Amino acid sequence: MRIIFMGSPDFAVPTLDALVEASHEVVAAYTQPPRPAGRGKGERPTAVEIRAHELGIEVRSPKSLRGEAEQAAFAELDADVAVVAAYGLILPQAILDAPMLGCLNVHGSLLPRWRGAAPVQRAIMAGDEATGITIMQMEAGLDTGPMLLKRALEIEDRNAAQLTEELAKLGASMMVEVLEDLPRYEPIPQPDDGVTYAAKISKDEARIDWSRPAAELVRHVQGLAPFPGAWFEVEGERIKLLAASGGCDGGHPGEVMDDQLTIACGNGALRPTLVQRAGKGAMSTDELLRGFPVPKGAILR
Repeated sequence: MRIIFMGSPDFAVPTLDALVEASHEVVAAYTQPPRPAGRGKGERPTAVEIRAHELGIEVRSPKSLRGEAEQAAFAELDADVAVVAAYGLILPQAILDAPMLGCLNVHGSLLPRWRGAAPVQRAIMAGDEATGITIMQMEAGLDTGPMLLKRALEIEDRNAAQLTEELAKLGASMMVEVLEDLPRYEPIPQPDDGVTYAAKISKDEARIDWSRPAAELVRHVQGLAPFPGAWFEVEGERIKLLAASGGCDGGHPGEVMDDQLTIACGNGALRPTLVQRAGKGAMSTDELLRGFPVPKGAILR
């Protein structure tokens, strides 16, 4: 098939690779424009842009697809289908209608649960036992289109990065499977029951609220690791919490209960196991405490 690929982050790269390996003709890769990143705020291209250049695929990175000229350029590619994986821009109806077979999306949840921007993080934070991939036919609504194929994946103790990596591989293989015999996959409308929305993770949300139960906070940490990372402050310094376990001991929320940085929560206690100080790499809690002691009885904010 002649395919337009549309994606931006690491999650999308396995699908792009799988399309090329399956001998489809990827006529262009649409991706988000480079954005300032890092300490120097230099412009950083997306993971898809980097990989597309390596594969010799034309890269297009418009800021919007709403203009007539951009829509005409998209249509002139004369694609059979567009494959979308975490692209990051709303697709106007003219874009959805341009490919002969429409636009197919690799979505990181079991729709209709977790429509929206952060389905992997929200599934972990909500305590879901499983999530998965849905291959869907795109329409104007937010992840509302009919479903072609769904497969589940147990979450277990994976953090957001680990789960995203596994889902990306699963989604890539499922998209290739669907494209091998697209007419065989009957579009199934999403049910009205069970709809939830995976709102984008806000900066304020990443701060740990010690009044919450420890079990919730462990999932909070897993769902935000490694980026943006759940965090708390000690004497004005921000500490990012990348992994933690829960315990039964309790106390005043935010109180450090021992010399191992066990922290009381609204119900139970949390023990950090992997942390990161600003400007430093990830380290064990023992490593942190050797150079940055946090005394028993301290109250964390």
